[in-house]
Amino acid sequence: MLVTAVEARPVRSLDDVRIELGEGMVSLVGPNGAGKTNLLEALYFALVGRSFRTSDRRELIPFGGQIARAEARVRDEDGIEHRLLASVSRSEGRRHLLDGNVAEPAELARHRPPVAVFSPDRLTLVKGAPAERRAHLDRYVAARWPARAGLRQRFGQALAQRNALLARFAGGGGGDLEVWDRAMADAAAALVAARSEAVGELTGPFAAAASELGLVGDSALEYAPRAAGSAEEIRAGLSERREADLRLGRSSWGPHLDELKILSGGRPLRRYGSQGQQRSALLALLFAERDALQAAHRVAPLLLLDDVMSELDPQRRELLVARLADRGQALITAAAEESVPARALERLVRVPFATTRAAAA
Repeated sequence: MLVTAVEARPVRSLDDVRIELGEGMVSLVGPNGAGKTNLLEALYFALVGRSFRTSDRRELIPFGGQIARAEARVRDEDGIEHRLLASVSRSEGRRHLLDGNVAEPAELARHRPPVAVFSPDRLTLVKGAPAERRAHLDRYVAARWPARAGLRQRFGQALAQRNALLARFAGGGGGDLEVWDRAMADAAAALVAARSEAVGELTGPFAAAASELGLVGDSALEYAPRAAGSAEEIRAGLSERREADLRLGRSSWGPHLDELKILSGGRPLRRYGSQGQQRSALLALLFAERDALQAAHRVAPLLLLDDVMSELDPQRRELLVARLADRGQALITAAAEESVPARALERLVRVPFATTRAAAA
């Protein structure tokens, strides 16, 4: 699955910019503030329907404007090209269309590659709250095993219903909590099993990529579930904690509190890693996921790598580019050509886009 073109019409500082893309690496090179990150964001917006930089899509609308719109063209394995268009306006809200028609998120996801982003903002995946890592892990599960794509949503619905009933009890109401204990336990067991399998699959590739990228000491991923075991065991655990949950008015135990630990030398990088180590760990995680998906004959993720070279020495830059050149598609941004290995400059787009309006890679 190949993204063949991206258009921003407009997104932030970009106005009517179109870039044609090909297989392998495309490098976007130009001074800071020229719009490189905005183009990556526009492509992500077109494919996924949201931004990787902000939770408020309206921030993509240019200053003084009324709408932001981005379009991506994707060619599938049969050579058929599809058009994904995302837009957000101040008056009409947001839309995400497939070939001009409204489509469900699952349908949209089937017509685009998975997308992985490296950017300074994304370091929260390593150093931020556990919720970021849980959500990221669940997206990997969906890409790795499409039949399990609904596990996170199923658990979230059961958790919300149980919490609503607990709050009702706290307010003097009532209901059958046993029903939602059972539903939550069933959903939790399936989600925990999928997360555990995913982390087991990623740990080896993560350690190899981390070593290549210069993380000193053994690196590992460690899944720390709050509730583990069969549905019956989790249901029993919920029953044991029922009185505490009734006092709190919410569920105090379950996969919504799980942690994915990113470790180097046995220490969590969230707390003890330098920014450089956290950057390397984020890259290693993205490469591990890419390697695992390719080994499972799944669609390789499109990698969007913003300012990825700035804190890598020349040797590590060459190693990174060698990994990217293996297979799959990637967009890289850099402020200067000198920081980009020659192999990654074979498809080069110079920025700012405003001087060309359109470019081909």
